[in-house]
Amino acid sequence: MTGSEVEGVEEALALLVPLPGAVGGRRTARARGGEGAGAERHRATVWGEARALAGRLGAGRPVGFGHTGLGQALGRVLADPLTALTDLPSFDTSAMDGWAVAGPGPWAASDGGAVLAGRASAEPLQDGAAVRIATGARLPSGATAVIRAEHARMDGAGQLHALRAVGHGQDIRPRGQECRSGDQLLPAGTVVTPVVLGLAAAAGYDRLVTVERPGVEVLVLGDELLGAGLPRDGLIRDALGPMLTPWLESLGAEVVAVRRLGDDPEALADAVRGSSADLVLTTGGTAAGPVDHLHRVLAEAGAELLVDGVKVRPGHPMLLARLAPDRHLVGLPGNPLAAVAALLTLAAPLLRGLAGRTAAASRTAAVGESVAGHPYDTRLVPVVRRGAEGQAGDGVAVPVRFHGPAMLRGVAVADGLAVVPPTGARAGDTLEILTLPWAPTTEGCFT
Repeated sequence: MTGSEVEGVEEALALLVPLPGAVGGRRTARARGGEGAGAERHRATVWGEARALAGRLGAGRPVGFGHTGLGQALGRVLADPLTALTDLPSFDTSAMDGWAVAGPGPWAASDGGAVLAGRASAEPLQDGAAVRIATGARLPSGATAVIRAEHARMDGAGQLHALRAVGHGQDIRPRGQECRSGDQLLPAGTVVTPVVLGLAAAAGYDRLVTVERPGVEVLVLGDELLGAGLPRDGLIRDALGPMLTPWLESLGAEVVAVRRLGDDPEALADAVRGSSADLVLTTGGTAAGPVDHLHRVLAEAGAELLVDGVKVRPGHPMLLARLAPDRHLVGLPGNPLAAVAALLTLAAPLLRGLAGRTAAASRTAAVGESVAGHPYDTRLVPVVRRGAEGQAGDGVAVPVRFHGPAMLRGVAVADGLAVVPPTGARAGDTLEILTLPWAPTTEGCFT
């Protein structure tokens, strides 16, 4: 039996065989030989404890800091607060195309041309004078208001008249309206988004002090995996390799390599020993099948197992090991949905901390129908938000179809994974939701 098949078998056995209580704590990795499913369950960590441990490992221990050009800062995290280097705007400007005027009207219109954005200061305006001005142009000294072009009329004598009342300071952006030099615009820990880049540029920055991206090396295990083409002759497509890089990057990591190693224990041992990445992420090989070599490789490398199995379905064969004081390995099960569960449980909270990001906000939702629990373990069930009539909108979380450990069809359309306790959930019960980064309505799906 392959490692990717073990979970499905144990899923069925769990309905018949009682599970002993979970045992936490740390232990040195060791080859497991012929240990059975009961021993594996005995070592398994409670799901919430495993997730919290992964978060603590990364929290407060970012991998380093550096000065990053704006063009390379997207997705990183601010290591220092973003403080304004200048007033914004840095001078009084016109908010509209129209006329800059001084004092009460009517005004004598200048025939000296318009005041344009990016040009030197115009001559001061005397009371009763007006000059054409463009949006963003520096306001001439003495100007008291801007009249929009559509709200002004010129008479035959060259006098400008306002078509509606003109207030002092109207349509002027005064210097420092948005911020003053030295104001904190964003706190440290803010993720650099495209808008943050724009704000930083406006505030005078060419480079930002950011947390370095943690490096991740992905090791894809399994002789049965194809990198291209249709499944054939007992071979299947590698679904995890293409999925992991963009997901890890969305968590703030830099994927330094994706290597396909098959089921070669020597190649795996060399890759684990030779990697300098902050996190090594493996796919498959975490169970006790005949080609599941990860435990033996970790034992020979002197790694410390922090999590050896988690009481969760799918994904229970996942593991977390310390390779060195500041380097870790997360083993994902080979079944695709089980790997998604493991990534959300162990890799995501660890990487958020290493990247300097805050913990993911806790979100909840009422379930729209009863959800069965596993007899002993937490279940992670893909759900979508549905309105009262089954339409998208404010409503409840409803489990999707096609959510077996080897399936991605259900989670591909899901908004998140509902955390279902062993007792299960009745319709209307509120459950924690692990949101998915690609869900189009992630921020609005759940409260």
